[in-house]
Amino acid sequence: MLNGRDPRIDFFRGLALIFIFWDHVPHTPLANVTVQNFGFSDAAEIFVFLAGYAAVLAYGKILQRDGYFIACLKILRRVWTLYVVHIFLLALLMGMVIFANSHIETRDLVQEMGLEYFLTHTQQALLDELLLRFKPNLTDPLPLYIVLILSLPITLPLLLRAPKVTVAASLAVYLLAPWQGWNLPASNGGVWYFNPITWQCLFILGGVAALRSPSRAEPRPLLRQPLFVAAALYVLVTCVITLSWRWPEVHDAWMPRVIGEWLYPISKTDLSPVRLLHFLALAYVTAKLLPDVGWTKQWLALQLARMGRYSLEVFCLGVVLAPLADMLNAMAGDSLAIKLSTALAGAVLMGVLAAWLDLNKRLDQRYASRAVIATK
Repeated sequence: MLNGRDPRIDFFRGLALIFIFWDHVPHTPLANVTVQNFGFSDAAEIFVFLAGYAAVLAYGKILQRDGYFIACLKILRRVWTLYVVHIFLLALLMGMVIFANSHIETRDLVQEMGLEYFLTHTQQALLDELLLRFKPNLTDPLPLYIVLILSLPITLPLLLRAPKVTVAASLAVYLLAPWQGWNLPASNGGVWYFNPITWQCLFILGGVAALRSPSRAEPRPLLRQPLFVAAALYVLVTCVITLSWRWPEVHDAWMPRVIGEWLYPISKTDLSPVRLLHFLALAYVTAKLLPDVGWTKQWLALQLARMGRYSLEVFCLGVVLAPLADMLNAMAGDSLAIKLSTALAGAVLMGVLAAWLDLNKRLDQRYASRAVIATK
């Protein structure tokens, strides 16, 4: 049984979009408050998990109402939209970065953005772009999202009919992929930064969450619930470890060598198990601490939730704004005020775009309803 739309999902999608934007602007002070500074996972895990949740919720209802063929058509139409957006966004981003690079002498933005391959192997880079193999910095999540949505014609019916079997198969592939070296090829002999063969596991887990019926709050206090206590302790320990990275001497002094050799490196490409476990623990703790939706009616929460409802458009704007903010920050030197201003201005513009899109949608719905009434 599919749940209704949970406003908390939209809120956290919007918050993840803000965090992704701040994380993509080098040296901005607000990047210090994003989730990546307090644990092993970051906003990418939030985005992919909630993308799976939203995708199964939306296309699962279409599958149940209109059948498999119609659901596949809508999925493929969405994939085509994402693909076109990816190509256009990449072209726009390359033009912006190359232009900005000619006006900033202290840094090589082309190299920082991973665009030197395009300048040195233009024809091959264009072909790789069409095949989703050429992905400069900032654009990696979109090709991953395309592949994950493209997998829905196979995974969605399995999730609806046998969710436990589907999760077991997904986990098996997730565990085998790093061991067997499974990944998709990228340009210049590389592989995808976000390995879709491992990240599919988080997408599937998000889809399973959409299938679960809302659970009633347990009468026992949270501190008497073993799973909550274990998850909270893991989140706390990983937070301490992550914060210690800021002071390597302190970290090396208290981190046992045996544990460090087992723990590091924490792969983001293959979604290291400690990253996956951290996100799941963090999500569980958050869900337990915020069991109701009343707080989502506050003004700021409503703005973030609206951004989450238009995640594709807002994400693309964030990708465009990140190099612009970086360019302005570089031209202003080490001005803290400018760095704060560009980070906040970018977040506000993302919110304005979501408000504009929402207004247009409501106007279209109003005109459509009037047209229906007029024909009766």
